Amino acid sequence: MKKLVITSTLALLTTVWSMVGAQDFPDEYLGLPGDNLNLYATMKLFQESETLESFEKNLNDENSRINNLDLNGDNQVDYIMVIDYIDGDVHSIVLRAALNKDETQDVAVFTVQRVEDGSVQVQLVGDEALYGKNYIIEPIYADSGETPNPGYIGNSGNNSNVEVVRTTTYEVAAWPVVRYIYLPTYVSWHSSWYWDYYPSYWNPWRPFYWHTYYGYHYNYHNHYYGHYRSWNYNRCNNYNNFYYSNIRTHSSNVRARINNGNYRSTYSRPDLRKDGEALYSRTNSGKNARSRNNVSVDDRRGNTSKSAKSRSIESTRSGAERSSGTNVTRKTKDSSVTRGTENVRKSSKVNGSRNVEKNTSVKQKTGNAPKSSTKVSNRNVSKTSEAPRSVRSGRTSGQSQTKSAVSSRSSGSQSRSAVSSGNSGSSSRSSGSRSSSGSSSSRSSGRR
Repeated sequence: MKKLVITSTLALLTTVWSMVGAQDFPDEYLGLPGDNLNLYATMKLFQESETLESFEKNLNDENSRINNLDLNGDNQVDYIMVIDYIDGDVHSIVLRAALNKDETQDVAVFTVQRVEDGSVQVQLVGDEALYGKNYIIEPIYADSGETPNPGYIGNSGNNSNVEVVRTTTYEVAAWPVVRYIYLPTYVSWHSSWYWDYYPSYWNPWRPFYWHTYYGYHYNYHNHYYGHYRSWNYNRCNNYNNFYYSNIRTHSSNVRARINNGNYRSTYSRPDLRKDGEALYSRTNSGKNARSRNNVSVDDRRGNTSKSAKSRSIESTRSGAERSSGTNVTRKTKDSSVTRGTENVRKSSKVNGSRNVEKNTSVKQKTGNAPKSSTKVSNRNVSKTSEAPRSVRSGRTSGQSQTKSAVSSRSSGSQSRSAVSSGNSGSSSRSSGSRSSSGSSSSRSSGRR
C-alpha cells in the first residue's frame, strides 16, 4: 500500500512537471546549446548582408542580440568565425567557435549552390551536436508539392496570423551577399581571427538566460516564420562528402558537457522571459514610435528643419510678389537698401504723377506757360519717375532737384517784384509753385 501511494505521488508530480514544462518551453525549445543561436535570425542577417566580412561582424555584435552561445562555459559569449569553403559552384560557409587554443566547434553551415540556369538555393544547417539531426532552415520557396519537415514546425504551425512570403531561387540569387560570393573577383573569405586573437570591436558579454533570449526574439516570429521554414534534407548533393566528412569540426568537450547537463542552467529562469520582452521594447522603441505616430526624435528634427526651409521659401516668394517685378536683391545684408529703394521708387512715382497733374491743370488755366519752364518740369518728372538703383542715387537726384527748385524760386521772386502784366506774373508764380512742389518732393525723396 505504501509503495502504491509513493508511485501515485511520483506519477502525479511527473504529470505536473510535464505541464509546467509545456508552459515554460514553447515549440521552439530544443534543450540543446543551439537554442542560444537562433538560426532564423541568422538567416535573416545573412540575407541582409553585403559581404561575409560584414556578416561576421554583425553576427558578433552585442546589439544584434543573435549570438548568445557560451560553449566552453567561461560565462562569456563565444566569438563565431566565418569561413567559406568552395567546391565548384557550391559554397559551404561555416560558422565556427573557438573553445580554447586547441579546440573548435562548428555551430552551423550555409550551403549555397548555383545551378546552370543562374538560380541559387541556400540552406542553413545547424550542427547535429548543437541542434540535433536535420535541423535545416531555408527560405520559403515557391515550389508547390513539397512537404516541409513535420518534426519541427515551430511557431508557423500554431500562429495563423503569420503571412507567408514565398520566394524563388532566382530571387535568392539576387541577395547582396550571394551576388558577392559569385563575383569573378571574389576571394574566398576566411576569418582572420582565432582563439585569444580577436578584432578590436569584439568585447564579449555575459550570455542571457535562454528565456530572456527567447522573450526578445519572440517579437520577430512573424517575420521569421513568414519568410523561412524548416526542411528535412540537404538540397546540396555534396554536403556529406564535401563538408560533413572533410571539413566539419566538433569538440568532445561540448558533447561531454551536453551529456553532463552543464547547459541546463541556462533554461532555469522562465520568469526572465518578460525581461527579454522588455529589452525588445526598450531597444526598438524608436521603430515602434515611427510606426504609430510617424514621428520620431530624428523625424521631428527633420520636419522642423523642413518647415523652416518651407517658411523661408514662402517668405522669399511673398517678398518677390510684393516687389511687383522689380529687381529686389535677396541678400540679407542688402535688405535695408532694398526697402529704401522701394520707398524712393513709390514716392517718386506718386510725386511725379502729382507734378504732371499740376502742370496740366496750370497749363489749361494760363495757356501761356513758358516752354522752358515746362521742359524743365518734364525733365524733373522723368528723373523722379525713374526707379533709382540705390538710396545713394536717390539722394543725389534729390539734391540736384533741390538746386533747380532754389533757382526757380529766385526767378519767381524777381518776376513778382518787377512790374509786368498779370498774366506773366501769374505764370511766374505758377512756375515757382511748380518748382517748389518739385523741390519738396525731391527733398522728401532724398530724405527717404
